[in-house]
This record gives sequence, structure tokens and C-alpha cells, in this order.
Amino acid sequence: MAFNDFRKKDEPGKGPTATQSGVGALTAFIDQGSEFSGKLNFKDTVRIDGRFEGEIASENTLIVGESGSVTATIKSQVVVISGEVHGEITAGGQVVLHKTARVDGNIHAPRLVVEDGAVFTGRIEMGAVKAAHKPQPPKDHSSPPTQKI
Repeated sequence: MAFNDFRKKDEPGKGPTATQSGVGALTAFIDQGSEFSGKLNFKDTVRIDGRFEGEIASENTLIVGESGSVTATIKSQVVVISGEVHGEITAGGQVVLHKTARVDGNIHAPRLVVEDGAVFTGRIEMGAVKAAHKPQPPKDHSSPPTQKI
């Protein structure tokens, strides 16, 4: 597993950087052949091409590569899957299942993109998370208070 700042400097004629294209800077990478279990919390983008088991929380993007295998509860803004995921996925933005994706679990996200060939077993719940409704106190329908003049 590697932790680094993989940000590329924007060079003229080289196109947009990862941050400009909507995906945060890659800050951690679990490479093919690596195994990790536990809790993974991060702010930018993490790519998993190895095996991970546990909990994942992100403020930005989780990428599961084609060789990646994840068994976890995932909470992230964006989740992009090309490999295998088992578990509950909650995204504040969107979930993308590429054609090589294999997902077994429930997905909660306002947007879902599924390429032809992706395999999904589970339940999908789409839409923004609704704020809890606070009940209003009952209105007093008795007579209005009298005023003294």
C-alpha cells in the first residue's frame, strides 16, 4: 500500500489534472497483491487494486480497480467500481459501475451509472437523504387572549 501525493502539475497542452476533472488528488493506493483490513478514512481519492476488508469513509472519491476486491461498508461522495465489492455502498454524489464491476450489496446514492456488462445483486435506493421531519407543536385553537384597555 502506498500513501503519496500523486497530483500531477497542470502542464500546458497536457489536459486537465485529476482535481479539475472532478476526481480529487490520488492520495493512497492499495496495489494488486496487497491486502489490508480495518478502517480507511481519507479526504481525497483512494484507488484499491488489491484486497480490502472493513470500513471505508471518504470526503471525495473511492476507486476500485479491475483487480480490486473490497468487502466493506463504504461511505463516500463518489464511488467508481471496476472490480468486486461486497457490502453497503452510500454515496453523496454518484456510484459508477463499469462493465467489469461485480457488486453484491445495497447502493444508496442520488445518481447511479451502470455500464453494459456490470453485474449487480442487491437493492438500489436513489434520491437525496431527506432531513428528519420535526413535528410542529399543536396549535392552540382556544379563544384569543383578552386585552385590557
